Amino acid sequence: MDIRHPPAEVHLDVETARRLLESQHPDLLTGDLTLVDEGWDNFTYRVGRGHALRLPRREVAVQLLRNEQRWLPHVAPWLHLAVPIPVAIGSPSSLYPWPWTVVEWIEGRTAEGATLAPGEAESLAKALRSLHRPASPEAPFNPFRGVPLESRRAVVEERLERLKLGELELTWRRGLEAEPAEVRVWLHGDLHPRNVVIREGRLAGLIDWGDMTAGDPATDLACAWMLFGPRDRSAFLRAYGPTQDERDRAAAWAVNFASAMLDSSEPRHVSIGRTIVAHLRQASRGGDGSRGAG
Repeated sequence: MDIRHPPAEVHLDVETARRLLESQHPDLLTGDLTLVDEGWDNFTYRVGRGHALRLPRREVAVQLLRNEQRWLPHVAPWLHLAVPIPVAIGSPSSLYPWPWTVVEWIEGRTAEGATLAPGEAESLAKALRSLHRPASPEAPFNPFRGVPLESRRAVVEERLERLKLGELELTWRRGLEAEPAEVRVWLHGDLHPRNVVIREGRLAGLIDWGDMTAGDPATDLACAWMLFGPRDRSAFLRAYGPTQDERDRAAAWAVNFASAMLDSSEPRHVSIGRTIVAHLRQASRGGDGSRGAG
């Protein structure tokens, strides 16, 4: 999210998507096929009732899809929440130039604009505690997630100045000054509300694992300011139990995500960015447990 919403590099319509499935995985082509979303990196089509078709919309996203294909089955058993496990992999062809995936569909809606039911903040903290295990050396590297905050300094501080977000500078500086992470752990990497699926106010699953990587758990803990108001944020942080340095780095990662979303040309991301900024402002006034003991 360091550039404005990029254009698609391939043209893909429903008929082409259908032909792809017919040519390589016809057994999965059951029921209707409809476009669900054209996101930052992928087209997503719903296939019948139980599956989704994910296809990169630009070449840089191809490796992210391959990361999902290889590593999601590895981390999925650790979580009590659903994740979009790959059930079939498509190969490049004359119809479409890159690999693609059919995954399990997770029923529900994404969490932007929603209030989660009591106890769900603790449930997400439990899921992240389970995910954040020391990662193998083969874990994918992502230059924009899980990395030391210092590597994000120039781009974040330029955005803070240009977008007139000076009230977030103290939170950002505290993160920079915190002790860095000592262990590389598995990360989702992009836990904003559109990647959290809920049903009737309760967590159902975590989607869009293209940014999954290994590194600083504070990257994922930034979701405390993306998803929750003061009470639920306090509950989330108590349940996860980060150190003060992790909390400070997590709030700074939230500044990174907020400024990037506000700087995008995607209206849904801009709206989420405004919410994150409001939560950070609220937290800076104290009283939500985002700084301090326990």
